[in-house]
Formats: sequence, structure tokens, C-alpha cells
Amino acid sequence: MSKEDTEFNDIAESEIESNWEEIVDNFDNMSLKSELLRGIYAYGFEKPSAIQQRAILPVIKGHDVIAQAQSGTGKTATFSISILQKLDMSINQCQALVLAPTRELAQQIQKVVIALGDFMNVECNASIGGTNVREGIKKLEAGAHVVVGTPGRVFDMINRRALKTDHIKMFVLDEADEMLSRGFKEQIYDVFQLLPPSTQVVLLSATMPSDVLEVTTKFMREPVRILVKRDELTLEGIKQFYIAVEKEDWKLDTLCDLYETVTITQAVIFCNTRRKVDWLTDKLHAREFTVSAMHGDMDQAQRDVIMKEFRSGSSRVLITTDLLARGIDVQQVSLVINYDLPTNRENYIHRIGRGGRFGRKGVAINFVTSDDVRMLRDIEQFYNTQIDEMPMNVADLI
Repeated sequence: MSKEDTEFNDIAESEIESNWEEIVDNFDNMSLKSELLRGIYAYGFEKPSAIQQRAILPVIKGHDVIAQAQSGTGKTATFSISILQKLDMSINQCQALVLAPTRELAQQIQKVVIALGDFMNVECNASIGGTNVREGIKKLEAGAHVVVGTPGRVFDMINRRALKTDHIKMFVLDEADEMLSRGFKEQIYDVFQLLPPSTQVVLLSATMPSDVLEVTTKFMREPVRILVKRDELTLEGIKQFYIAVEKEDWKLDTLCDLYETVTITQAVIFCNTRRKVDWLTDKLHAREFTVSAMHGDMDQAQRDVIMKEFRSGSSRVLITTDLLARGIDVQQVSLVINYDLPTNRENYIHRIGRGGRFGRKGVAINFVTSDDVRMLRDIEQFYNTQIDEMPMNVADLI
């Protein structure tokens, strides 16, 4: 193999090899507590997704587990169910700690844990940046069985002794690749050092770059490895189309023509930059279209209000950047528009997975200028999927 080849192979994303074969295709056969089972069915789950069928059991059995699977495959519920099964409800102390890369994702996980644990009276606390520290300390001191947070704030809370670690038996790193690429490595390592040595570690990641593999060798004991391959992923059920737009300047008119169709349901529109989000929002407001916008330059309180409006359905169109492509699970979203094609192809599944979270239908429409044709082909190849030109009757499909 030539030097160039090995270099290229280093860059290519490695995949882990599965070493766990057992599959349980029914929640009833996982020996779960009856209150937890009630919560699972009340939440609307009928049958476990591919990752849930493989990963819940080894986690409950106490193994360290690395699971590689994209967004939208049911990862959050995988570790939430496992955590809830292992909680000792008679101890009002933090027994499971979950770290996530963004505040929104942490809050999303908190909601899932609370919903699934509805019949168990579980206390789950979100410890995230951008919120009042004193209030955060007060909430933690009141006690919570599960704490979900972003690395910086969680480390701070442990240091201030507000978050006690002595009863923690499970540590979950969600979207580990994303967390490490955001520069949280030191903080994650620092948190690790402060946990009881017997803590079980569960790591979930869509890709396996070298720094994720480094974490797995440093902190995990003979982990069970589970790979849910890309072709088993979430693009089924999502109809994907493109609209050829001759030049960038024409995208706005194209979107306005589509607007009536768009607001039949709830839609998310993705742009590649915060500036583009602001620009597009202004242009649509000027034409008297109702839309809301959200990106990382906004403070947490603003972001919360916008998400609340969107979740409740009072706002029907949300314009945003890739910051939110992961972890926003709004049940009613069945249309995603890529105003800009994502600059990296992994984000494509994170974005359009919004419109068809595990087992739900959706439509994705990509605006494609002549500069984007290569990227579109690349995405098709990468996901082994077909993106057709948009038909006239797209409203009937949504």
C-alpha cells in the first residue's frame, strides 16, 4: 500500500466491528420493570429499533458499550431505557450521568428520560450552560436520579460539590464524535476522573474518528461493540427530492412559491451559516411570511422560547443551522428543506432525519444550484439512495 493510500485510510472514517450478536426484537422480552414498560408503550414505541434490539440488553447487563449509529435511529431511548431499568428508586441520588454536545440535545434527552420514566416518578435534571448557576445548584441539591448536561457545566457542578458522584453507576457519552470535535475532550476526561472507578461507561457516536477510539481504549473495559450500519439507517420512509435552481439568487422565490405547501405541516429549513439564517428570515418577514429562526448566536432564553413555540405548533416554519440538526425531535415535522446543501455529507442524515425520526414518514427537498450537483451525487452515493426531481404534486406527499 502506498503512503498516499495509508494517509487516505487514516482520514476515512473507521467503523467499529460488532462483537455482540444477541437481538431482542420485542420490549416485552427484555425483562424490564413493569412501570418502565408502561412508559415505553405510553410514549408510543411499539417495537424496538435496530439499535434498541441490540444495545439495551448488554447495557442492562452491566457491560461497557460502544454503539455506532446515526441520529434518528433511537439512540436516546436506548440508553434512557437502560438507565431507567438500572435505577434504584429508593435512593434519591444521581445514579446516571449523561453528557451531550449541545444544550438542546441535553434538554431533549431529559424530556425522553422523564417521559419514559413517567410511571416511575423519576427525577431527571438538565445541567447546561447558559442557565443560572445558583438555581442549577439548588436543583441538584434537591436530588435527581439522572443528570443530563453539557460537559463544562457538569464538570463545574461536580467541582462545586453540588453534583455528588458517589452513587453514579453509569456514565453515558452521547454523540461522542460531536462532543470531541467541539473541543470538550479535556472536560470529559476531567469528569471521568471524578467518577467511582466501577462506573459503567456507554458511548454513542455516529462516526468513529481516532479521538473517540482513544476515549474507548482509555476509559472502557472490554466494551461490547455494536454497529448499526449506514444502509440500515433512517432514510427509508423519507421521500427525497431536489429542485434545480439556476442560481443562488433564485432560491428565495422558489421557497416563496413553495410556502403554501410548506405550511400544511411543520417544516424546518436548513441554511449553512448563521448570517444566512438571519438574512432569509428577514427576507421572508419582509414578504409577510411567518417564520421563526434559531442559531447559536442567540442566548439560551431566546432559543428556549423559539423551540417552545415550534414544538407547540404556534410557529410552523423554523429556519436554522446545523447546530440543531442533531437532537431536535419535533413529532410533527414532516418536511425538511435544505435551502443550502450541507457542507459535509454526514449532516445530511442528521438534517433530514428530523423529518422521519425512527419509523415516521417525511419529505426532504433540496435546493440545488449547478455548483451543488456534485455534492448531491456524493450524498446519493454515500447513503446509497436516490434523490429525484420534485414532482408537481408534492403537497399530496406531505
